[in-house]
Amino acid sequence: MKTKEMTLDGLVEQLCNMREKKVVAVAEATNVETLKAVKDGIGRNLAGFKLFGNIEEITNAAEEIGLDLNNEKITLHHATSVENAVDKAVQSVSEERSDILMKGNVATKIVLKAVLKKGSGLRNGRILSHVAMFEMKDRNRLLFLTDAGMNIAPSLEEKVQIIQNAVDVVNKLGIEKPKVAPLAAVEIVNPAMQASIDAAVLSQMQKRGQITNCIVDGPLAFDNAISLESKQQKGIQSDVAGDADVLLCPYIEVGNTLYKSFTYFAGAKVAGIISGAKAPIVLTSRADSAESKIYSLAFALLSS
Repeated sequence: MKTKEMTLDGLVEQLCNMREKKVVAVAEATNVETLKAVKDGIGRNLAGFKLFGNIEEITNAAEEIGLDLNNEKITLHHATSVENAVDKAVQSVSEERSDILMKGNVATKIVLKAVLKKGSGLRNGRILSHVAMFEMKDRNRLLFLTDAGMNIAPSLEEKVQIIQNAVDVVNKLGIEKPKVAPLAAVEIVNPAMQASIDAAVLSQMQKRGQITNCIVDGPLAFDNAISLESKQQKGIQSDVAGDADVLLCPYIEVGNTLYKSFTYFAGAKVAGIISGAKAPIVLTSRADSAESKIYSLAFALLSS
């Protein structure tokens, strides 16, 4: 499958049509915003949900939005505190009673602390990294971006893991050999620009089998990573230039700026997950649209 054949709504539909439904462990499912996403997920027949938290608070929030907690796709699990709810949700995923972890009414740092805790069962030997997936009006294919939300200034070794995290989830969507473009300000190696040096090394590491199931080539500037016209104008010889599936950002500022530019200026639809643990993690926020939450949920479920 190619990214140009995929849409975010198509991924949701694919999930709806799957016979075997996966299970989402929702950590601290005690607020309206979280339960709206659960209600929407059930309405679309995406998955089953295990709701962890104070049952009285969950019940009150569910009544406010008309969510039937007696639905066969929902099970309630009482927790005595926010931390207890998160620990129980993580344990459910660790013990393979749930397939993915979803953040509810709880700070992200509490969730990540529980995921990374020794003995939690979700540590995978890699760093955690954010993978975002975009569908844009004027682009006929999906585009993936990493890392826009976790790692501030990743080292070369960390970039290897970030690429592999992204490639692993993209592979699970049916894209066998995604093309990865390590971004820099220029498309040539400049000893004064560490990002360009790292990009060249990453390209060689992929060619020697140290990064697998993808094609990596860089350094590439943003324009010649995604624009065939730019590639041709600059005479760049590359299997990735003009045809990138995954953009690897050198620093979090680059990722954060591209992410917000895609959504605010290009009007992109977006889904995002945390990869690198033994199961995908959905970190929804109040600022996310209901549509984005469903896309992120589908992304996580299909890549689990």
